[in-house]
Amino acid sequence: MIILALHRVLLFFMILPILLLISFSLKFFPVLAPLHHMSLEQAFYHFFNDLLQWDFGVSKTNGQSIKDQIAVIFPATMELCFLAFLLALFLGVPLGITAGITKGRWPDTVISFLAFIGFSIPVFVLALLFILFFSLHLNWLPSFGHFSTLNHIQQVTGLSLIDSWFSTTNRKEHMMNTLKHLILPVTVLAIPSCTEVIRLLRISTCHVMNQNYIKAAATRGLSLLTMVFYHILPNALPPIMTKLGWQFSTMLSLAMIIEVIFDCPGLGSWLINALTDKDYAVLSAAVTAIGSAVLIIHLIADLLGILMAPPQKKEWYALR
Repeated sequence: MIILALHRVLLFFMILPILLLISFSLKFFPVLAPLHHMSLEQAFYHFFNDLLQWDFGVSKTNGQSIKDQIAVIFPATMELCFLAFLLALFLGVPLGITAGITKGRWPDTVISFLAFIGFSIPVFVLALLFILFFSLHLNWLPSFGHFSTLNHIQQVTGLSLIDSWFSTTNRKEHMMNTLKHLILPVTVLAIPSCTEVIRLLRISTCHVMNQNYIKAAATRGLSLLTMVFYHILPNALPPIMTKLGWQFSTMLSLAMIIEVIFDCPGLGSWLINALTDKDYAVLSAAVTAIGSAVLIIHLIADLLGILMAPPQKKEWYALR
């Protein structure tokens, strides 16, 4: 187990320099790049010296510090991903367990069919359908932004819910308004990952259901609910922990599409503006921040997967 964990950590430190070289190339090779006028050695030294100080320079578009922009924009995207991931787990875990337990019967067929439909629809099409139905047709939910234009909330942390909570006036109104703005983008972002959670947990549950300790528990007269909480879920969930972590990193890329469609503050609109204005300093910083976040998430997911389901203890609950 320790060797496998060290292998994952070593792999992380092998990929990180490649990511930083890509980020450096965006800041040096284009004609309009901020380090293009320097020699390769000077640019290389300047880039990594600033990186050690967490200094990404200033944006060509507005002259603001890129570090300050990331401090506000990146948390907004992570908030969207975190809420969507929680929703995907909240819906996907019970549905995946149910599908695995009822394999071949009508609940399994219905859940698998709905998961297939949700997985097949592109996220941008799903977002447009949700806007058309829930916002334009029913007029239940707002279709853009994290705040109403009438609500002036100072962005301190970049997390819309936290900033709404810290507002000095009309806190409850601001919180409710923020939640209404988050419902559509969070739901749309959660659906693709929810379908993957259902698929993974269904496969894992079907494997667990064939084990002898499940059959023995059934013969002892244990209720289905007891078997789910004490035997099925503890054995079905750990083997897929790593893949669940990968789903969170996939959400990070999908979130940028969602942010553009719903006009939410975050990495998506920030990157689109940087591409339009050819702001290579921002693009380089974005590659560094997003790539590092994805690598760290994968590393944490791998380590949690190894810790919860080490190879020599795959059936710890059964053998205890």
